[in-house]
Amino acid sequence: MGNYDDIINLPAPVSDRHPHMSMVNRGAQFAPFAALSGYEEAVDETARLTARKIESDDEEIRKINRCLVIIREKLREKPEIKIDYFVFDEYKEGGRYESVTGTVRKIDEYAMILYLDDGTAVPIDDILEISGRIFEQP
Repeated sequence: MGNYDDIINLPAPVSDRHPHMSMVNRGAQFAPFAALSGYEEAVDETARLTARKIESDDEEIRKINRCLVIIREKLREKPEIKIDYFVFDEYKEGGRYESVTGTVRKIDEYAMILYLDDGTAVPIDDILEISGRIFEQP
């Protein structure tokens, strides 16, 4: 005879004070919870890949500088250009490349930043390539 043979077939007790709980509410008591808050986000952040910044050679730097001179000369014409540039990651080493197309508003030569009309600020040292119709020969 087992330890619980005397009670195994008895009906479940019913409380006089507490109403019967629905199956949904009973199940909610056992729903999973985050024992380590932030753990899932930390795993996702670790798994997120970043790229290395490509170091431009002297010829590429000269090409970018020529484009900046042309932009400066034609700034009153509000030239529209496309810029591919590197954006450093806030949380880990590396970053990603982005492309933005817009109208140049200003070149801040002291801070080395190119500003577009939409408010985008692109550090000149992080520019990989500049293209647009203003660079095409007439």
